[in-house]
Amino acid sequence: MNQRFFKNITDFVFAQDEPQQSDVIFIPGNRYPQMAEHAAKLWREGFAPITVPSGKFSITAGRFEGVLCETDRYSGDYATEADFLADVLVSNGVSPNAVLKEQEATFTYENAVYSRQLLESRGIMPKRAIICCQAYHARRCRMYYQLVFPDTDFYVCPSDTGINRENWYLDEKKAAMVLGEIERCGSQFAMIWEDAADQECRPLTMEEYLERRKKRIGK
Repeated sequence: MNQRFFKNITDFVFAQDEPQQSDVIFIPGNRYPQMAEHAAKLWREGFAPITVPSGKFSITAGRFEGVLCETDRYSGDYATEADFLADVLVSNGVSPNAVLKEQEATFTYENAVYSRQLLESRGIMPKRAIICCQAYHARRCRMYYQLVFPDTDFYVCPSDTGINRENWYLDEKKAAMVLGEIERCGSQFAMIWEDAADQECRPLTMEEYLERRKKRIGK
């Protein structure tokens, strides 16, 4: 297959920036420690004063399914992804006062939406922000956080959890994960664009999305 095809997908999915001085470090929900460890390192180096680990758990699982790593360093009884990520942050030197947990989100767009709600409740609106996510999750994270924080400059600083720019197309399972990211960039965005926001051809605002979510889940 033409290598340019792989390069186009690689450049789209695996977004990456150098960290810059920011107001906050976001860690979207996941069960790997690497992203929160990276965020802790950036916090210790003074790149941002606060961290926002976000995430409840997978909707399909209905619970936090456990940590995905080879060490037993993080073996707490975690109720949510945010609980786990917060523990990783604190275990790696981040002050508990610098950790703001968001524990409602069940997928990437909600990580952004509920993180913004949390920050707004504290009177915080970042001008610059770092996102610490999985390498193959980088494009979707940037896409959704930028949509929710349109006036914020984002720097995506991902971590390799086994799927990276060099190997994703060499293994069937890794390729499926990366191609799934492209699919979700479309399918989830279609939900965010729900009914073309009442035919106005725009994404739902954060408030509209939250209101429709309440109706869907009945709360």
